[in-house]
Amino acid sequence: MKNIFRIVSFFEGVSYLLLLFIATPIKYLQGDASYVKMLGMPHGILFMLYIVLAIVIKKEMNWNNKTLGIVLLCSVIPFGTFYMDKKYLK
Repeated sequence: MKNIFRIVSFFEGVSYLLLLFIATPIKYLQGDASYVKMLGMPHGILFMLYIVLAIVIKKEMNWNNKTLGIVLLCSVIPFGTFYMDKKYLK
C-alpha cells in the first residue's frame, strides 16, 4: 500500500505543478483554457485518491493525527508531496 501511495503522491505532485505553473499562466496570459481543462480532471482524481490513501495508510505507517494533517497539507502546497515522500515515506 505504501508503494501505491508513493506513486499516487508523485503523480499528484507533478499534475499540481503542471496545472499551477504551466496551464494556469497559459490560461490567463494567452486566454487558452484548454490546458487547464486537460490537466484539471486528472489532477482532481489524483488529489482525491491521495487524500483517501493517506487516511487508509495512516494506521500502517503509525501516524498520529498531527502527522496525518501534515501529510494532507502537503497535497495543497507546491512541491509538498515530494517533501512528504522524502520525510514520511522513505
